[in-house]
Amino acid sequence: MNEMSLKFLSKSENEVFARNAVAAFVLPMNPTLDELSDVKTAVSEAVTNCIVHAYRGKSGWITLTCRSDENRLHIEISDDGAGIEDVDRALEPFFTTLESEERSGMGFTIMQSFMDEFSVTSAAGKGTKVTMCKNFAAGASNAG
Repeated sequence: MNEMSLKFLSKSENEVFARNAVAAFVLPMNPTLDELSDVKTAVSEAVTNCIVHAYRGKSGWITLTCRSDENRLHIEISDDGAGIEDVDRALEPFFTTLESEERSGMGFTIMQSFMDEFSVTSAAGKGTKVTMCKNFAAGASNAG
């Protein structure tokens, strides 16, 4: 088992930092290129949601925690921003609160489709936490 936690500001350049940090963390689990790409994409979407929706142009903290056990990666990404009033509605494909900025409303849908488990907890004015898990093929089968 291994674990890490990072806390960084909600700046757009930190999306790449978060995605690469998780990629480096997961490498000892010997993921396939597709598995690694799935994780990086899901992390990018979650961090971008914090930057764009939680803080809405203001600065705030994003916390990223990863834990590995066996061939399973657990990721939590949280913020203390605006929160989501209606999580069920926010999880609907194409739903966005920022239509004027031409957002696709597919962030949560992408996270769900690329990860094996996904959940969102949020409260208006108190922030949001995205929890995701990814199961990796057995390390030995990836080595060949």
